[in-house]
Amino acid sequence: MIDLRDVRTEAVEDLLKAVFTLQKQADPVPTTLLAKTLNISAPSVTDMVKRLAEPTRNHPALLEHRPYHGVRLTALGEQLALEVIRHHRLLELYLSQALGYSWDEVHNEADRLEHVISEQLEARIAAALGNPVLDPHGDPIPAADGTMTANPLTQLLELRPGQAATISRITDQSPEVLRYLSELGLMPGTRLRVADKSPLGDTITLHVADSEYTISAAVAVSVLVQQTSTPSLNHD
Repeated sequence: MIDLRDVRTEAVEDLLKAVFTLQKQADPVPTTLLAKTLNISAPSVTDMVKRLAEPTRNHPALLEHRPYHGVRLTALGEQLALEVIRHHRLLELYLSQALGYSWDEVHNEADRLEHVISEQLEARIAAALGNPVLDPHGDPIPAADGTMTANPLTQLLELRPGQAATISRITDQSPEVLRYLSELGLMPGTRLRVADKSPLGDTITLHVADSEYTISAAVAVSVLVQQTSTPSLNHD
C-alpha cells in the first residue's frame, strides 16, 4: 500500500505542481527553470529533486531525474500534481462563486488552502458547484480520477486582423494583469475581433462590443481563445 506521509509536504506538492505546468514548455524540465518558478535556490531544488527521484519502501519515485538534463513526473508524481491542481482550481471557483472573491484574489487564497483541505471537503465543494470543469480563469479542473481534458486553444497573438474569437482562458494569474483585463472586459466568454496588430507585433488592437482596446503583447500572450468562424462582438 502506498504511504506518502514521509514525503507529502507543501513544498513537495508545490514542486510537483510546477513540474506538471512546466512540462508543457520543456520536457524534461530544467532544474534552473524550476528554481526560478518556485522562487527558491537551485541547490534546494536539486536536493528535493534527488530525494523525490528515489523510490522508498512505501512508494515508487515521484520524479525522473537526469542530471544536467532535467526532471519529469512519474505516473505517481503526476497523480499527486493533478490532485493538488484539482484542489486549487475548485477552491478558486468556490471562493469566486460562493464567497464573492474577485478573480484576481482567488489564486493566492487557493495557494494557501490547496494543501490542507481533505478529500471529503474537496468532494463536497465539487458537488456544491455542480462538478464544474473550468475555474474562473478558464483553466480545466481535473476530474476526481485525475483525468483532465482541455479543448485546443489559440493564442490571441496568433490571430490576424479581421479574425474573430471568444476568450477561453487566461494563463497569467498575477492580480495586476487580471485586474487590468477585467477593467477592459477581457474575460473568459468575451467575444472579440482583432482590429489591428502593430508592425513589430508588440501591440494588438481588439474590437470588443462597441469599444476598441490596444494591449501589449506582454499581456496578450496570456490570453487563449477559441476562434470563431464569423465575427460576433457581443459580450455575454
